[in-house]
Amino acid sequence: MGLLGDLFKTVTSGRRRGGAPSREAGRRGGQRPASPGEFGPNATVQVDPHRIGPVRMSYSPHTDGAPDPGEIVWTWVPFEENDGRGKDRPVLVVAVESAGTYLAVQLTSKDHDGEGDYVSVGAGGWDGEHRPSWVNLDRVIRVHEGGMRREAAALPREPFERVAGRLHQRYGWR
Repeated sequence: MGLLGDLFKTVTSGRRRGGAPSREAGRRGGQRPASPGEFGPNATVQVDPHRIGPVRMSYSPHTDGAPDPGEIVWTWVPFEENDGRGKDRPVLVVAVESAGTYLAVQLTSKDHDGEGDYVSVGAGGWDGEHRPSWVNLDRVIRVHEGGMRREAAALPREPFERVAGRLHQRYGWR
């Protein structure tokens, strides 16, 4: 069909060449509804941990529907390519910012045992299959209360303290 035909199919279907739906297609209602945190004033964004100033971490989970440090919540997280794509995934809330937003680090169930940028946090109710999870210390995410889909579980204190200790070593957070 050629390059022009491929371009036409991409534009008219609301999908990128790799088959992933564009953010705009989801917003127009053509492909899927937007996830909380995907766009707008409650958008979840990756932040540079070296540029956000002093951070005070604490362990204070409360089962109240609001994100609290020590809890794992689900939100839309942008892909590392920062090209407008992302997916709904769990993050560990580590701090509350003065503006009322929350700092979190991304979780993954992909095995990263022994890799320096990851901290094992074990398995829990945030993963339907109860697979072991790791926190990616390089993916610091800013979450708004209105941008999270649900509160999943409180992480036990010991793995939270390990994550906080590594964030302190890496970024100087307290």
